Amino acid sequence: MASTYISPELKQLIFADAGYRCGYCLTPASFLPVRFEIEHIIPESAGGKTARENLWLSCPSCNSFKGVKVEAIDPDTQKIVPLFNPRRQSWFEHFTWSIDDTRIIGSTANGRATVEALKLNHSWWHSCRSEWVLRGDFPPKRDDLNT
Repeated sequence: MASTYISPELKQLIFADAGYRCGYCLTPASFLPVRFEIEHIIPESAGGKTARENLWLSCPSCNSFKGVKVEAIDPDTQKIVPLFNPRRQSWFEHFTWSIDDTRIIGSTANGRATVEALKLNHSWWHSCRSEWVLRGDFPPKRDDLNT
């Protein structure tokens, strides 16, 4: 399926809305040498619109693992739950950081399911975050995100 056109003006709004960070792993777009993507929170194939309220910024890794998923299994309860919605939900209500600030811990069913489905703690991310923490650039705090 071909990508739906998103105007440069709408892209800029989405980047600004997201604070220039991935809505799932909170990686700043400036930290990676790849182009971040505008993702449909509810995929077009599931009736999601290409409108500001259904679009968010995602790093390529999170967007790739999310794909067309809108729900996943909570590893604690084994129930199918909706994935975290970065447009409508507060990151810090669904996730927290590990003591060393390198791993994302789901604190709700939605958070836990999202961590697993999007592989938010893949070893590659752990290595990157370890370096960013050492530099003092990571993780973002609640005040940094206005959520």
